[in-house]
Amino acid sequence: MPLNIRSEEVNQLAEKLASRAGVSKTEAVRIALTNELERQEPRVPLAERLKPLLDEIAAMPRTGLEADKAFYDSLNDE
Repeated sequence: MPLNIRSEEVNQLAEKLASRAGVSKTEAVRIALTNELERQEPRVPLAERLKPLLDEIAAMPRTGLEADKAFYDSLNDE
C-alpha cells in the first residue's frame, strides 16, 4: 500500500536523509522507520550484557602481582 506524505516538512526531511544516504526517498523513509522501531525496542540492561565478560575475567587465575605505578612504568620502559 502506498504511503502519501502530505507534510512538506516530512518530505524535506526524507529528501535530506535520502541525499545524505545516497538512496531514494522511499528507502530513506524505510531506514528512518526501521531505526526508530529498533531504538524503541527494549534493551538488554548493561549489567546483563557485561555479565559474560565479567564472568570470564573473574575465572582467570590471580597472579598475585600488584599493578602499581612501577608495573605501569615498566610497560613503558621507564
